[in-house]
Amino acid sequence: MSVPVSRRSVLRGAVLLGTAGAFAPTPFGGSAASAATVGHSPVDPTLTTGGTSAGGRVTLGRVDQPVIANCATWGARPPSSPVSVVGSRPNKIIVHHTAFPNSTDYSLAHAYANSREIQDLHMDGNGWLDSGQHFTNSRGGHLTEGRHGSLYALLHGQTMVQGAHCVGQNSQAIGIENDGIYVDVQPPQALWDSLVVFCAFTCQQYGIPASQIYGHKDFASTQCPGLLHDRLPELRSAVAARLG
Repeated sequence: MSVPVSRRSVLRGAVLLGTAGAFAPTPFGGSAASAATVGHSPVDPTLTTGGTSAGGRVTLGRVDQPVIANCATWGARPPSSPVSVVGSRPNKIIVHHTAFPNSTDYSLAHAYANSREIQDLHMDGNGWLDSGQHFTNSRGGHLTEGRHGSLYALLHGQTMVQGAHCVGQNSQAIGIENDGIYVDVQPPQALWDSLVVFCAFTCQQYGIPASQIYGHKDFASTQCPGLLHDRLPELRSAVAARLG
């Protein structure tokens, strides 16, 4: 079994090593060439209301926008410092598991509480400015925004928020945390189905090929994302089928 503390120690390294030298400081706290900063997720009422579009889901291609609760909806704390926005598209998705116990509470309320727990751990335990991952997928299949600004960037499809989820990949990969620990057991079907839809929509928005979906262990010495890593070929195929 993987030990949650070890996994989070790796994530601590992700923010220290994955961002080192990535951005030259500017008076705004970002990179002069490739980043801007935001204190909170920008709100565009034509695109996001409680994580979804005001007039229905955004349909920009073959894959409809899934329901993703934004930070305000699940009660996120504000970042402790401005969040950097990279002025280019990500080139891959990295799948994680949280290594939290496998809860049998599949409710939306639990998904929101879990998002708050992750943020508290990352900010208070790891000393990070916000949640490290861009998005979170609950065992009930509920999607939430992780780091502030991630949903806004995804919906516009031209930039990404710099994360803190994988060493060396934080400014080029979207990180999706899947709640639970999957070293010895498979995830619930609801989580899997939601992961497929999320990855398909993200690939569509950013022009990422389905072949560019990876697991955390592809870039670090970790068990994360457990058995989900064995199913990456299945995930890529399912995403490619949705993309057409």
